[in-house]
Amino acid sequence: MKLGDLSLAQGDGRPPSIAADGSAPGESGISLFSMRFQDGAHLSGTMRQHLVCFQTSRQVRFDCRIADRSLCHEPTAGSVAICPAGADCSADAADSVDIIAVTIDPNRFALTAAEDLALDARLVERFSGRDQALLELAHVLATEGADGYPNGPLFWNDVASAFLANLVARHASMPEGKARGMLGKDVLERIRNYVTVHLDKPIEVKALAAIAGRSAFHFSRLFARSVGMTPHRYVVHLRLQRAIELIRMGEASLAEAAARTGFADQSHLSRWVRRVYGVSLSQLAA
Repeated sequence: MKLGDLSLAQGDGRPPSIAADGSAPGESGISLFSMRFQDGAHLSGTMRQHLVCFQTSRQVRFDCRIADRSLCHEPTAGSVAICPAGADCSADAADSVDIIAVTIDPNRFALTAAEDLALDARLVERFSGRDQALLELAHVLATEGADGYPNGPLFWNDVASAFLANLVARHASMPEGKARGMLGKDVLERIRNYVTVHLDKPIEVKALAAIAGRSAFHFSRLFARSVGMTPHRYVVHLRLQRAIELIRMGEASLAEAAARTGFADQSHLSRWVRRVYGVSLSQLAA
């Protein structure tokens, strides 16, 4: 069985049983897989996405490897392991084990980091450890997935965002100073402030590039590398955040929220809400 680029097998060579898999509609950047391996477990591969695994059953002995580091250990129930995107990894156990595996789009991770001006934050690999808040969020996502998302895509996306924020806050390292080929924190902050002030007006990439002191072409490449999305999508991201805030707090009608945040009309806002959050505008306002 394949989970993205990860091969999975239980003791008899067959795939593990799956209690939940995938993601709710929308662009949360997170997919979750809740699995039971019978009489042994094998996981191996080089992930293009970040991988966060929780061992949720009793204490089990694992032989683990991430890149050129290896460890034979017995993590306790609830322990978390993290393999950053691009690292070759494997884990083998001789006993039955339950695992929650969360895969994360590196671009979505970069955007979450950029929200806190933590540009170029890098996920730190780890073989085991405790993070109760992260574990509880993973359990919520697993329950939602197993039950067919009873609380809806918006709830899933909110929990997924909280999971990402916790991951950035406690499991990411920051380089010393500004990394080459990345925007500076001060530049991103000025760009964000400019967009926030001009949400109800057209915003051109060349205006954002001027803030960074770059050509529009060079700026667009630099921005996408730093933030995980193009300047245009970032502007839409900030427009959506503000529109949803206005609607949820009852500060504007749907049409007013669209006008105040730079969308062409209510229909335009609705299409973006459906695409990013997986719900209709009426569901958002309910």
